[in-house]
Amino acid sequence: MTGLPRTTVLGLGTMGAAMARNVAAAGIPLTVWNRSADKADALADVATVAGSVAEAVTDAEVVVTMLFDAQSVLETIEQGAGHFADGAVWLQQSTIGVEGSDWATDCAAHLGLTLVDAPVLGTKQPAEQGDLVVLASGPESARDRVAPVLDAVGKRTLWVADAPGAGSRLKLVCNAWLATVVEGTADSLHLARELGLSPAHFLDAVAGSAIDAPYVQAKGKAMLEGDFEPAFTLAGALKDVDLVLAAAHETSADLGPLHGVRDHFARAVEAGHGDLDMSATWKAH
Repeated sequence: MTGLPRTTVLGLGTMGAAMARNVAAAGIPLTVWNRSADKADALADVATVAGSVAEAVTDAEVVVTMLFDAQSVLETIEQGAGHFADGAVWLQQSTIGVEGSDWATDCAAHLGLTLVDAPVLGTKQPAEQGDLVVLASGPESARDRVAPVLDAVGKRTLWVADAPGAGSRLKLVCNAWLATVVEGTADSLHLARELGLSPAHFLDAVAGSAIDAPYVQAKGKAMLEGDFEPAFTLAGALKDVDLVLAAAHETSADLGPLHGVRDHFARAVEAGHGDLDMSATWKAH
């Protein structure tokens, strides 16, 4: 395989569609598929739209999956059985957790695919701008083949290990921190309000200090302004926290605070805010 790899993207939600457009913009020959055909049709100006997974993966040198969870990833990739090109690389970029990544490893072996496990850090805007951080793991022999795709969707690729699965594990570590920061910001704003203070004073107090972070300011201001346009949905964040807790349960890691984060996220989802940005956890305080 030489030159830019013929690439297929399976899954065209907020992240997948943005990533696919960046792949096409890099001049990489692109085919797309989505369960809801209208999302695939929206990319007809830059990609070949396939009517089935089997059609989409035929002749693809790199097959990207960017779907909601492990079940949807495995159900989708298995529809390509018998149609993958010889030597095809499966670039699995969804957040599917430890168990899901282990399933993907077994599935890749069954389908005769080389698996690169490469979830991403970033939400809607970084995906649109090609500024994601890719957490990749997989055989060194596949790195050059997927490099053009990873360079198109991200600003940086961190190769974590030679065996698939390490990227997904590191993604859980990062998401544990992300969820803690967002819920911690909401909690501090809520406490300020309950103590008779302006919640905005919390953001002003920490601004630019060692305990500040870009996400504290961005999500905190969004909470106070009631701007919950989804960059990463609360339902997705809850799913990811459950993956983190499931992984921790299999180890000696005690993630006590994250159980509280999970309860707050679940409460907000149950209140009907799951399709809003994860900062909408604030609405349930």
